[in-house]
Amino acid sequence: MTAVPTEPSELIDPRTGRVRGTAALSREAEVAAAVAASRDALPGWSALTPKERARRLDRLAALVEEHADRYGALERAGTGKPAAETAGEIEQVADLFRFYASAARTRTAPAAGHLVEGHESWVRWEPMGVVGVIVPWNYPLLMAAWRCAPALAAGNTVVAKPAETTPDSLELLAEHAALALGPDVLRYLPGDRETGRLLVESGVDMVAFTGSGRAGADVVARAGTRRVSLELGGNAPAIVLPDAPADTFEALADAATYNAGQSCAAPARVITLAENHEETVAGLAAAMGSRLAGRDFGPLNNADQAARYDALVASSGAKRNFAAGVSPDAGEQRGHWRPARLLADLPYDDPAVTEEVFGPLLTVQQAPHVEAALALANGVPQALGASVWTTDLTRGLDLVARLNAGEAWLNCHLVQTAELPHGGRGASGHGTDLSILALHEYQRPKTVTVRVPRRAGRGPL
Repeated sequence: MTAVPTEPSELIDPRTGRVRGTAALSREAEVAAAVAASRDALPGWSALTPKERARRLDRLAALVEEHADRYGALERAGTGKPAAETAGEIEQVADLFRFYASAARTRTAPAAGHLVEGHESWVRWEPMGVVGVIVPWNYPLLMAAWRCAPALAAGNTVVAKPAETTPDSLELLAEHAALALGPDVLRYLPGDRETGRLLVESGVDMVAFTGSGRAGADVVARAGTRRVSLELGGNAPAIVLPDAPADTFEALADAATYNAGQSCAAPARVITLAENHEETVAGLAAAMGSRLAGRDFGPLNNADQAARYDALVASSGAKRNFAAGVSPDAGEQRGHWRPARLLADLPYDDPAVTEEVFGPLLTVQQAPHVEAALALANGVPQALGASVWTTDLTRGLDLVARLNAGEAWLNCHLVQTAELPHGGRGASGHGTDLSILALHEYQRPKTVTVRVPRRAGRGPL
Protein backbone atom coordinates (compact mmCIF):
# COMPACT_ATOMS: atom_id res chain seq x y z
CA MET A 1 0.00 0.00 0.00
CA THR A 2 1.32 3.44 -0.93
CA ALA A 3 2.02 5.68 2.05
CA VAL A 4 -0.24 8.73 2.24
CA PRO A 5 1.80 11.92 2.78
CA THR A 6 1.00 13.98 5.84
CA GLU A 7 3.77 16.59 5.75
CA PRO A 8 2.87 19.99 4.24
CA SER A 9 3.04 20.04 0.46
CA GLU A 10 5.21 22.46 -1.46
CA LEU A 11 3.46 25.18 -3.43
CA ILE A 12 5.04 25.94 -6.80
CA ASP A 13 4.78 29.25 -8.63
CA PRO A 14 3.68 28.22 -12.14
CA ARG A 15 5.32 31.33 -13.56
CA THR A 16 8.81 30.39 -12.38
CA GLY A 17 8.70 26.74 -11.37
CA ARG A 18 10.10 27.72 -7.98
CA VAL A 19 8.79 26.82 -4.53
CA ARG A 20 6.70 29.67 -3.16
CA GLY A 21 5.55 28.18 0.16
CA THR A 22 3.79 25.20 1.73
CA ALA A 23 0.23 24.14 2.48
CA ALA A 24 -1.19 21.73 5.01
CA LEU A 25 -2.51 18.32 4.01
CA SER A 26 -5.67 17.67 6.01
CA ARG A 27 -6.30 14.07 7.05
CA GLU A 28 -8.98 12.19 9.02
CA ALA A 29 -8.79 14.29 12.18
CA GLU A 30 -8.84 17.64 10.37
CA VAL A 31 -11.65 16.57 8.03
CA ALA A 32 -13.75 15.28 10.92
CA ALA A 33 -13.18 18.48 12.90
CA ALA A 34 -14.13 20.71 9.96
CA VAL A 35 -17.32 18.76 9.23
CA ALA A 36 -18.28 18.69 12.91
CA ALA A 37 -17.77 22.45 13.25
CA SER A 38 -19.83 23.03 10.11
CA ARG A 39 -22.55 20.76 11.49
CA ASP A 40 -22.61 22.75 14.73
CA ALA A 41 -22.96 26.01 12.77
CA LEU A 42 -25.81 24.66 10.62
CA PRO A 43 -28.81 25.23 12.95
CA GLY A 44 -27.97 28.88 13.52
CA TRP A 45 -27.24 29.65 9.87
CA SER A 46 -30.23 27.77 8.42
CA ALA A 47 -32.60 29.33 10.98
CA LEU A 48 -31.82 32.86 9.79
CA THR A 49 -34.46 34.55 7.72
CA PRO A 50 -33.62 34.91 4.02
CA LYS A 51 -33.36 38.64 4.65
CA GLU A 52 -30.66 38.18 7.30
CA ARG A 53 -28.73 35.62 5.25
CA ALA A 54 -28.85 38.05 2.34
CA ARG A 55 -27.50 40.86 4.51
CA ARG A 56 -24.54 38.74 5.60
CA LEU A 57 -23.78 37.50 2.10
CA ASP A 58 -23.83 41.08 0.91
CA ARG A 59 -21.30 41.93 3.62
CA LEU A 60 -19.05 39.11 2.39
CA ALA A 61 -19.26 40.56 -1.13
CA ALA A 62 -18.19 43.93 0.27
CA LEU A 63 -15.19 42.34 2.01
CA VAL A 64 -14.12 40.73 -1.27
CA GLU A 65 -14.29 44.12 -2.96
CA GLU A 66 -12.48 45.89 -0.11
CA HIS A 67 -9.62 43.39 -0.30
CA ALA A 68 -9.59 42.92 -4.07
CA ASP A 69 -5.87 43.68 -4.35
CA ARG A 70 -5.02 41.05 -1.76
CA TYR A 71 -7.24 38.47 -3.42
CA GLY A 72 -5.63 39.31 -6.75
CA ALA A 73 -2.13 38.76 -5.40
CA LEU A 74 -3.12 35.40 -3.94
CA GLU A 75 -4.80 34.28 -7.16
CA ARG A 76 -1.78 35.26 -9.24
CA ALA A 77 0.57 33.44 -6.89
CA GLY A 78 -1.25 30.16 -7.40
CA THR A 79 -2.27 30.45 -11.04
CA GLY A 80 0.08 32.91 -12.73
CA LYS A 81 -2.87 34.69 -14.30
CA PRO A 82 -2.32 38.23 -15.62
CA ALA A 83 -3.57 40.99 -13.34
CA ALA A 84 -6.40 41.93 -15.70
CA GLU A 85 -7.79 38.39 -15.60
CA THR A 86 -7.71 38.14 -11.81
CA ALA A 87 -9.28 41.58 -11.39
CA GLY A 88 -12.19 40.61 -13.61
CA GLU A 89 -12.71 37.30 -11.84
CA ILE A 90 -12.66 38.87 -8.37
CA GLU A 91 -15.27 41.34 -9.54
CA GLN A 92 -17.38 38.36 -10.64
CA VAL A 93 -16.91 36.71 -7.22
CA ALA A 94 -18.30 39.75 -5.42
CA ASP A 95 -21.15 39.92 -7.92
CA LEU A 96 -22.00 36.25 -7.32
CA PHE A 97 -22.34 36.70 -3.57
CA ARG A 98 -24.49 39.79 -4.17
CA PHE A 99 -26.62 37.94 -6.71
CA TYR A 100 -27.30 35.06 -4.34
CA ALA A 101 -27.92 37.48 -1.50
CA SER A 102 -30.91 38.63 -3.52
CA ALA A 103 -31.81 35.13 -4.73
CA ALA A 104 -32.00 33.93 -1.12
CA ARG A 105 -35.11 36.08 -0.75
CA THR A 106 -36.75 34.87 -3.97
CA ARG A 107 -38.84 31.77 -3.40
CA THR A 108 -39.87 29.46 -6.21
CA ALA A 109 -41.97 26.39 -5.51
CA PRO A 110 -44.48 24.02 -7.12
CA ALA A 111 -48.17 24.79 -6.90
CA ALA A 112 -49.56 25.26 -3.41
CA GLY A 113 -53.02 25.74 -2.02
CA HIS A 114 -56.28 23.77 -2.22
CA LEU A 115 -55.09 20.85 -4.39
CA VAL A 116 -56.82 17.94 -2.63
CA GLU A 117 -60.43 18.13 -1.45
CA GLY A 118 -60.54 19.09 2.21
CA HIS A 119 -56.81 19.79 2.41
CA GLU A 120 -54.35 22.64 2.01
CA SER A 121 -50.80 21.97 0.80
CA TRP A 122 -47.56 23.83 0.33
CA VAL A 123 -43.88 23.10 -0.25
CA ARG A 124 -41.00 23.95 2.06
CA TRP A 125 -37.55 24.25 0.48
CA GLU A 126 -35.05 23.12 3.09
CA PRO A 127 -31.22 23.15 2.99
CA MET A 128 -29.39 19.89 2.35
CA GLY A 129 -27.28 20.41 5.48
CA VAL A 130 -23.48 20.40 5.38
CA VAL A 131 -22.16 20.61 1.82
CA GLY A 132 -18.67 19.42 0.92
CA VAL A 133 -17.34 21.60 -1.89
CA ILE A 134 -14.26 20.56 -3.90
CA VAL A 135 -12.97 23.13 -6.38
CA PRO A 136 -10.26 22.98 -9.08
CA TRP A 137 -7.08 24.96 -9.70
CA ASN A 138 -8.06 26.73 -12.90
CA TYR A 139 -10.36 29.26 -11.16
CA PRO A 140 -9.62 28.83 -7.44
CA LEU A 141 -11.72 31.70 -6.12
CA LEU A 142 -14.35 31.98 -8.84
CA MET A 143 -15.27 28.28 -8.83
CA ALA A 144 -15.48 28.42 -5.03
CA ALA A 145 -17.96 31.28 -5.35
CA TRP A 146 -19.96 29.40 -8.02
CA ARG A 147 -20.44 26.57 -5.53
CA CYS A 148 -20.42 28.26 -2.12
CA ALA A 149 -22.63 31.28 -2.85
CA PRO A 150 -25.82 29.36 -3.77
CA ALA A 151 -25.17 26.69 -1.13
CA LEU A 152 -24.89 29.33 1.58
CA ALA A 153 -27.84 31.32 0.25
CA ALA A 154 -29.97 28.17 0.45
CA GLY A 155 -29.19 27.85 4.17
CA ASN A 156 -26.43 25.23 4.10
CA THR A 157 -23.06 25.39 5.78
CA VAL A 158 -20.03 24.53 3.67
CA VAL A 159 -16.69 22.76 4.04
CA ALA A 160 -14.64 23.81 1.01
CA LYS A 161 -11.46 22.11 -0.18
CA PRO A 162 -9.30 23.95 -2.72
CA ALA A 163 -6.94 22.26 -5.16
CA GLU A 164 -3.61 21.32 -3.66
CA THR A 165 -1.75 23.85 -5.84
CA THR A 166 -4.05 26.84 -5.24
CA PRO A 167 -5.21 27.10 -1.61
CA ASP A 168 -4.43 30.78 -1.09
CA SER A 169 -7.52 32.79 -2.01
CA LEU A 170 -10.05 30.33 -0.56
CA GLU A 171 -8.31 30.56 2.81
CA LEU A 172 -8.80 34.33 2.75
CA LEU A 173 -12.43 33.94 1.69
CA ALA A 174 -13.04 31.65 4.67
CA GLU A 175 -11.50 34.27 6.99
CA HIS A 176 -13.80 36.94 5.60
CA ALA A 177 -16.78 34.56 5.72
CA ALA A 178 -16.19 34.05 9.45
CA LEU A 179 -16.44 37.81 9.90
CA ALA A 180 -19.45 38.33 7.63
CA LEU A 181 -21.46 35.13 8.03
CA GLY A 182 -20.42 33.76 11.40
CA PRO A 183 -17.89 31.18 12.64
CA ASP A 184 -17.69 27.88 10.72
CA VAL A 185 -20.48 28.71 8.26
CA LEU A 186 -17.83 28.41 5.54
CA ARG A 187 -14.90 26.20 6.57
CA TYR A 188 -11.62 26.00 4.65
CA LEU A 189 -10.01 22.55 4.34
CA PRO A 190 -6.58 22.54 2.65
CA GLY A 191 -5.21 19.33 1.22
CA ASP A 192 -4.63 17.01 -1.70
CA ARG A 193 -6.68 14.34 -3.49
CA GLU A 194 -6.67 12.15 -0.41
CA THR A 195 -8.19 15.03 1.55
CA GLY A 196 -10.93 15.26 -1.05
CA ARG A 197 -11.66 11.54 -0.77
CA LEU A 198 -11.88 11.82 3.00
CA LEU A 199 -14.26 14.78 2.71
CA VAL A 200 -16.54 12.88 0.32
CA GLU A 201 -16.59 9.88 2.68
CA SER A 202 -17.21 12.04 5.76
CA GLY A 203 -20.54 12.99 7.27
CA VAL A 204 -21.38 15.73 4.74
CA ASP A 205 -24.93 15.66 3.38
CA MET A 206 -24.01 16.59 -0.19
CA VAL A 207 -20.93 16.94 -2.39
CA ALA A 208 -20.42 19.63 -5.04
CA PHE A 209 -17.42 18.72 -7.20
CA THR A 210 -15.74 20.47 -10.11
CA GLY A 211 -12.87 18.60 -11.76
CA SER A 212 -11.92 15.77 -14.10
CA GLY A 213 -14.24 13.04 -15.31
CA ARG A 214 -12.19 10.30 -13.67
CA ALA A 215 -12.22 12.07 -10.31
CA GLY A 216 -15.94 12.77 -10.67
CA ALA A 217 -16.68 9.07 -11.13
CA ASP A 218 -14.70 8.37 -7.98
CA VAL A 219 -16.71 10.99 -6.09
CA VAL A 220 -19.98 9.37 -7.14
CA ALA A 221 -18.78 5.94 -6.05
CA ARG A 222 -17.71 7.22 -2.64
CA ALA A 223 -20.76 9.43 -2.06
CA GLY A 224 -23.25 6.59 -2.39
CA THR A 225 -26.86 7.73 -2.16
CA ARG A 226 -26.06 11.29 -1.12
CA ARG A 227 -26.69 14.06 -3.63
CA VAL A 228 -23.73 14.95 -5.85
CA SER A 229 -23.44 17.94 -8.18
CA LEU A 230 -20.78 17.45 -10.87
CA GLU A 231 -19.08 19.73 -13.37
CA LEU A 232 -16.54 17.52 -15.12
CA GLY A 233 -15.02 19.56 -17.88
CA GLY A 234 -15.69 19.94 -21.55
CA ASN A 235 -14.34 19.77 -25.07
CA ALA A 236 -16.29 22.56 -26.69
CA PRO A 237 -16.84 22.64 -30.47
CA ALA A 238 -17.10 25.83 -32.49
CA ILE A 239 -18.83 25.41 -35.86
CA VAL A 240 -17.49 28.14 -38.18
CA LEU A 241 -19.56 28.50 -41.35
CA PRO A 242 -18.51 30.36 -44.53
CA ASP A 243 -20.61 33.40 -43.62
CA ALA A 244 -19.13 33.76 -40.12
CA PRO A 245 -18.77 37.33 -38.78
CA ALA A 246 -15.57 39.18 -39.58
CA ASP A 247 -14.34 39.08 -35.97
CA THR A 248 -14.77 35.31 -35.57
CA PHE A 249 -11.08 34.39 -35.61
CA GLU A 250 -10.07 37.06 -33.12
CA ALA A 251 -12.97 36.19 -30.81
CA LEU A 252 -12.13 32.49 -30.84
CA ALA A 253 -8.45 33.20 -30.20
CA ASP A 254 -9.38 35.38 -27.23
CA ALA A 255 -11.62 32.67 -25.76
CA ALA A 256 -9.13 29.86 -26.43
CA THR A 257 -6.22 31.63 -24.72
CA TYR A 258 -8.10 33.19 -21.79
CA ASN A 259 -6.68 31.59 -18.62
CA ALA A 260 -4.22 29.77 -20.92
CA GLY A 261 -7.15 27.76 -22.28
CA GLN A 262 -7.71 26.19 -18.86
CA SER A 263 -11.46 26.76 -18.95
CA CYS A 264 -13.93 23.88 -19.10
CA ALA A 265 -16.13 25.65 -21.63
CA ALA A 266 -13.32 27.18 -23.73
CA PRO A 267 -13.51 26.59 -27.49
CA ALA A 268 -11.30 23.63 -28.35
CA ARG A 269 -12.52 22.06 -31.61
CA VAL A 270 -13.16 24.33 -34.60
CA ILE A 271 -15.21 22.64 -37.33
CA THR A 272 -15.44 24.13 -40.82
CA LEU A 273 -16.87 23.28 -44.21
CA ALA A 274 -14.64 22.58 -47.22
CA GLU A 275 -15.38 25.97 -48.78
CA ASN A 276 -14.06 27.97 -45.82
CA HIS A 277 -11.51 25.54 -44.37
CA GLU A 278 -8.34 27.16 -45.66
CA GLU A 279 -9.58 30.64 -44.82
CA THR A 280 -10.38 29.51 -41.28
CA VAL A 281 -7.01 27.80 -40.76
CA ALA A 282 -5.17 30.88 -42.01
CA GLY A 283 -7.31 33.29 -39.99
CA LEU A 284 -7.02 31.32 -36.77
CA ALA A 285 -3.29 30.75 -37.23
CA ALA A 286 -2.79 34.51 -37.52
CA ALA A 287 -5.08 35.28 -34.56
CA MET A 288 -3.52 32.64 -32.30
CA GLY A 289 -0.06 33.66 -33.49
CA SER A 290 -0.59 37.20 -32.20
CA ARG A 291 -1.24 35.95 -28.64
CA LEU A 292 1.96 35.78 -26.61
CA ALA A 293 2.26 33.61 -23.50
CA GLY A 294 3.55 35.72 -20.65
CA ARG A 295 2.11 38.89 -22.15
CA ASP A 296 -1.49 38.00 -23.05
CA PHE A 297 -2.11 34.94 -20.87
CA GLY A 298 -0.53 32.97 -18.07
CA PRO A 299 1.16 29.57 -17.71
CA LEU A 300 -0.31 26.14 -17.28
CA ASN A 301 -0.98 25.54 -13.63
CA ASN A 302 1.30 22.67 -12.67
CA ALA A 303 3.88 20.17 -13.88
CA ASP A 304 1.38 17.32 -14.28
CA GLN A 305 -0.90 19.41 -16.47
CA ALA A 306 2.05 20.64 -18.54
CA ALA A 307 3.24 17.07 -19.09
CA ARG A 308 -0.26 15.93 -20.07
CA TYR A 309 -0.61 18.83 -22.50
CA ASP A 310 2.77 18.10 -24.07
CA ALA A 311 1.89 14.42 -24.49
CA LEU A 312 -1.38 15.22 -26.26
CA VAL A 313 0.33 17.63 -28.65
CA ALA A 314 3.13 15.14 -29.36
CA SER A 315 0.69 12.30 -30.05
CA SER A 316 -1.48 14.32 -32.43
CA GLY A 317 -1.60 13.30 -36.06
CA ALA A 318 -2.28 16.85 -37.23
CA LYS A 319 -0.79 17.60 -40.64
CA ARG A 320 -0.28 21.26 -39.77
CA ASN A 321 0.97 22.64 -36.46
CA PHE A 322 1.21 26.38 -35.85
CA ALA A 323 2.76 27.67 -32.62
CA ALA A 324 3.05 31.26 -31.44
CA GLY A 325 5.68 32.51 -29.01
CA VAL A 326 6.46 32.94 -25.34
CA SER A 327 7.46 36.29 -23.89
CA PRO A 328 11.24 36.37 -23.40
CA ASP A 329 10.82 37.35 -19.76
CA ALA A 330 8.44 34.47 -19.15
CA GLY A 331 10.61 31.98 -20.99
CA GLU A 332 13.60 32.82 -18.85
CA GLN A 333 11.65 32.04 -15.66
CA ARG A 334 11.32 28.32 -16.48
CA GLY A 335 7.67 28.15 -15.49
CA HIS A 336 4.92 26.10 -17.13
CA TRP A 337 4.57 28.40 -20.13
CA ARG A 338 3.12 27.04 -23.37
CA PRO A 339 2.52 29.03 -26.55
CA ALA A 340 -0.80 29.50 -28.27
CA ARG A 341 -1.09 26.66 -30.79
CA LEU A 342 -3.26 25.63 -33.74
CA LEU A 343 -3.47 22.04 -35.03
CA ALA A 344 -5.13 21.56 -38.41
CA ASP A 345 -6.21 18.60 -40.52
CA LEU A 346 -6.46 16.01 -37.77
CA PRO A 347 -7.88 12.49 -37.92
CA TYR A 348 -11.38 12.29 -36.50
CA ASP A 349 -10.12 10.12 -33.63
CA ASP A 350 -7.07 12.25 -32.85
CA PRO A 351 -6.40 12.49 -29.09
CA ALA A 352 -6.26 16.28 -29.35
CA VAL A 353 -9.87 16.09 -30.55
CA THR A 354 -11.35 13.33 -28.43
CA GLU A 355 -9.80 14.41 -25.12
CA GLU A 356 -10.05 17.68 -23.24
CA VAL A 357 -6.67 19.32 -23.86
CA PHE A 358 -7.07 22.13 -21.32
CA GLY A 359 -4.45 24.46 -22.74
CA PRO A 360 -4.02 27.37 -25.20
CA LEU A 361 -4.78 25.22 -28.23
CA LEU A 362 -7.35 25.05 -31.02
CA THR A 363 -7.86 22.18 -33.46
CA VAL A 364 -9.46 22.65 -36.88
CA GLN A 365 -11.37 19.89 -38.67
CA GLN A 366 -13.21 19.90 -41.98
CA ALA A 367 -16.72 18.55 -42.60
CA PRO A 368 -18.31 17.97 -46.03
CA HIS A 369 -21.60 19.66 -45.11
CA VAL A 370 -23.43 21.30 -42.23
CA GLU A 371 -25.06 18.10 -40.96
CA ALA A 372 -21.65 16.41 -40.84
CA ALA A 373 -20.26 19.41 -38.96
CA LEU A 374 -23.05 19.05 -36.39
CA ALA A 375 -22.32 15.34 -36.07
CA LEU A 376 -18.64 16.10 -35.40
CA ALA A 377 -19.59 18.72 -32.84
CA ASN A 378 -21.79 16.21 -31.00
CA GLY A 379 -19.36 13.35 -31.52
CA VAL A 380 -17.44 13.42 -28.23
CA PRO A 381 -18.61 12.31 -24.76
CA GLN A 382 -18.27 15.79 -23.21
CA ALA A 383 -21.20 18.15 -23.61
CA LEU A 384 -20.66 21.35 -21.64
CA GLY A 385 -20.32 24.29 -24.06
CA ALA A 386 -20.48 24.88 -27.82
CA SER A 387 -20.77 27.73 -30.31
CA VAL A 388 -21.88 28.44 -33.88
CA TRP A 389 -20.52 31.27 -36.02
CA THR A 390 -22.69 32.51 -38.90
CA THR A 391 -24.48 35.68 -39.95
CA ASP A 392 -27.49 33.58 -40.99
CA LEU A 393 -29.32 33.75 -37.66
CA THR A 394 -32.04 31.33 -38.76
CA ARG A 395 -29.51 28.61 -39.53
CA GLY A 396 -27.43 29.56 -36.50
CA LEU A 397 -30.35 29.24 -34.09
CA ASP A 398 -31.32 25.92 -35.64
CA LEU A 399 -27.81 24.54 -35.09
CA VAL A 400 -27.62 25.92 -31.55
CA ALA A 401 -30.85 24.10 -30.74
CA ARG A 402 -29.41 20.81 -32.01
CA LEU A 403 -26.04 21.03 -30.30
CA ASN A 404 -25.67 18.63 -27.40
CA ALA A 405 -24.39 21.09 -24.79
CA GLY A 406 -25.55 22.61 -21.54
CA GLU A 407 -24.59 26.08 -22.75
CA ALA A 408 -24.45 27.24 -26.36
CA TRP A 409 -23.42 30.53 -27.94
CA LEU A 410 -24.11 32.10 -31.33
CA ASN A 411 -21.37 34.39 -32.66
CA CYS A 412 -19.71 34.56 -29.25
CA HIS A 413 -18.14 32.17 -26.75
CA LEU A 414 -17.60 32.12 -22.97
CA VAL A 415 -20.14 34.90 -22.38
CA GLN A 416 -21.56 34.21 -18.92
CA THR A 417 -23.36 36.05 -16.15
CA ALA A 418 -24.77 35.17 -12.73
CA GLU A 419 -28.34 35.28 -14.06
CA LEU A 420 -27.85 32.47 -16.62
CA PRO A 421 -27.47 28.77 -15.71
CA HIS A 422 -24.37 26.77 -16.58
CA GLY A 423 -24.16 22.98 -16.51
CA GLY A 424 -23.10 19.93 -18.43
CA ARG A 425 -24.51 16.79 -19.99
CA GLY A 426 -23.05 13.35 -20.58
CA ALA A 427 -19.41 13.05 -19.54
CA SER A 428 -19.44 16.71 -18.51
CA GLY A 429 -21.51 15.86 -15.46
CA HIS A 430 -24.85 17.08 -14.21
CA GLY A 431 -26.21 19.84 -12.08
CA THR A 432 -26.56 23.58 -12.39
CA ASP A 433 -24.18 26.38 -11.54
CA LEU A 434 -25.18 30.06 -11.65
CA SER A 435 -28.70 31.56 -11.85
CA ILE A 436 -31.52 31.16 -9.38
CA LEU A 437 -31.85 27.55 -10.56
CA ALA A 438 -28.62 26.72 -8.71
CA LEU A 439 -30.39 27.25 -5.40
CA HIS A 440 -32.29 24.01 -5.97
CA GLU A 441 -28.98 22.13 -6.26
CA TYR A 442 -28.54 22.75 -2.56
CA GLN A 443 -32.14 22.39 -1.35
CA ARG A 444 -34.63 19.58 -0.96
CA PRO A 445 -38.41 20.01 -1.09
CA LYS A 446 -40.75 18.92 1.67
CA THR A 447 -44.44 18.79 0.87
CA VAL A 448 -46.70 19.71 3.78
CA THR A 449 -50.40 18.81 3.56
CA VAL A 450 -52.93 19.72 6.25
CA ARG A 451 -56.45 18.32 6.57
CA VAL A 452 -58.73 21.32 7.02
CA PRO A 453 -61.61 20.98 9.54
CA ARG A 454 -65.06 21.31 8.05
CA ARG A 455 -67.77 23.60 9.36
CA ALA A 456 -71.28 22.24 9.17
CA GLY A 457 -72.85 23.12 5.85
CA ARG A 458 -70.10 25.46 4.86
CA GLY A 459 -67.19 23.27 3.74
CA PRO A 460 -63.58 23.58 4.89
CA LEU A 461 -62.50 26.57 6.94
